[in-house]
Amino acid sequence: MAHALQEIAVFARIVGTGSLSAAARDLGLSPALISRRLAALEARLGVRLINRTTRSLHLTDEGASYYETCTRVLAEMEEADAAVSAGRAEPRGVLRVALPASFGNQHVAPLVPAFAARYPLVQLALSLSDRAVSVVEEGFDLAIRIADLADSSLAARKLAPNRRVVCASPAYLRRHGAPRAPEDLASHNCLTTTDFSMHWDYRAPDGKPGSVRVTGRYACDNWEVLRDWALAGMGVALKSTWDVRRHLEDGSLVSLLPGYTFASDVAIYAVYPHRRHLPAKTRVFIEFLAESFGPEPYWDRPRTMPKPRIKARTAV
Repeated sequence: MAHALQEIAVFARIVGTGSLSAAARDLGLSPALISRRLAALEARLGVRLINRTTRSLHLTDEGASYYETCTRVLAEMEEADAAVSAGRAEPRGVLRVALPASFGNQHVAPLVPAFAARYPLVQLALSLSDRAVSVVEEGFDLAIRIADLADSSLAARKLAPNRRVVCASPAYLRRHGAPRAPEDLASHNCLTTTDFSMHWDYRAPDGKPGSVRVTGRYACDNWEVLRDWALAGMGVALKSTWDVRRHLEDGSLVSLLPGYTFASDVAIYAVYPHRRHLPAKTRVFIEFLAESFGPEPYWDRPRTMPKPRIKARTAV
């Protein structure tokens, strides 16, 4: 097994550097030994991985496929080694974390005393802001993001799901009635984030996806403001349950359109610049948050909710 790993590492370095001599210099070995290990690897596999001349090297189709697998295996081994090494070192140093303002205030800041007691050598600096920070350029160790990270260039760890509900106050519903289907939202005053018109994506009870264009007279890029506007009866809001669970429980907001799932691809993530050599201080903070929230976060665990009576709107 050890010889096989050495051969894989040599092969990956040859491809990465573009020549046997360059790989030999990087690894501190002789070109002759590099050539022998490549030949041994090809003999063991029974295929030619690299077509080589005196001036150039070219991967074969089998070599290209094998190289992709080798780089992944080597990266995973390096990450595993780093994790074990980090586990031996006591987490310490300054940890800079960027968080959405409302979520950070409600669900992360209250956890800091327990984290501080467990890891007393970590100095924690939280930045609470709803703007999209640049983790690398602004010097953060990690950020908490509530988004769809399908196209993110950063490494990410999912911390918790982010269930969303369409909701409104009883006063608003008494005046305007409750929507029976997502299409009905088009005739309601919806509270939006940046523009007065936007699309809310949903999945129907039968699993079919859909999207409805909503409009409204009030827009704000701060989640707490949108929640307060909904509480004041100013319109219908699409809100995360971590932000409105208490209001759904006490009846000051009413969840609408049961059976429909909104923004199902959005979740709560920890994002950071890279996976390799993750510092112990960063790793333990991510693990601490994941442990604190769990696959079913405490704000989504079943409880008995009041069912406020909404008077039907009377025709004029």
